[in-house]
Amino acid sequence: MRHAPDFETLAHDPDDPNPWLALYLDRSTPLGAHVKQAWLADSSSPSRQYLLPVIRPLARLTIILFQLLKIVMPRSFRASGPLHALLVWGLTRFVRPEANWLILRHFHLGSDILAFIARNAPEGIEVPTNPLRPSNIADLRDDVFVRHDLNLFNFVINLNKQLKAHDLRLGPPAQVDFSDLKEPPIRLEDMPNRWTNVLDLQTAIELFTPAYQIFLSDDDFWRATNSLQLDETIGTYCADILDGHKYLALVNNGHPLVPLTTLRAGFRLVLHGLASETLHALLRGYAQQQQAERMAAG
Repeated sequence: MRHAPDFETLAHDPDDPNPWLALYLDRSTPLGAHVKQAWLADSSSPSRQYLLPVIRPLARLTIILFQLLKIVMPRSFRASGPLHALLVWGLTRFVRPEANWLILRHFHLGSDILAFIARNAPEGIEVPTNPLRPSNIADLRDDVFVRHDLNLFNFVINLNKQLKAHDLRLGPPAQVDFSDLKEPPIRLEDMPNRWTNVLDLQTAIELFTPAYQIFLSDDDFWRATNSLQLDETIGTYCADILDGHKYLALVNNGHPLVPLTTLRAGFRLVLHGLASETLHALLRGYAQQQQAERMAAG
């Protein structure tokens, strides 16, 4: 059992300031203390410091080699079941508790955000959603990673087809409905925490990305990596509903019409996770502000 650093009680030495403490105390991003604690504990781990610089170039080389192999493999080859079994096995045995906790949270946050947009779409627009809310790592076996990508593209397509058909655009409703936004019921203390669970989030993602590539079709892998380009799109939808764009600078995965190569998919996936945490926290902050205003008024 390992214990993550407690940034609330970490001493500050002016002659040797801790950079992670500075990031924890900084409040320019609207993350909850529990999320920031887990994120920075994972980021400051020995795995990220010593393993990631070695793993990342090797993983990217593997992606190139697998891309060459894909030329001679059947284009329709797809083994999502074995892929998810491998991911569950690796997450359970080798990945840090904080990283696993953040991964499970991510599916809840994404489902909440899409539901928020759908609920606050103009009247007459009904967008189906397919929420993914795994309660533990074993639940990920149900093709959750692939379904997460499908949900995002299907949501954008269905929403905009309806908006176009009705000649409408997203905008602030008379009363913004925040009822879909909840704190995920995932507990950090329930995550596997054996001596082998040492890999940080970024290193684990770099290792798993080539597996994602080889077990999925080219179309699936391309869609998975380019779904990350939609962070700004989803952020813009929420900003339109809130009538405020000041936090869009925090969503920085690049313009959706300029897709990047798959070589940087691991790094961009980490940005995607942070963007989701930030957006969800921002929306919940607006919800709390709305509730406080209602109580003050009545």
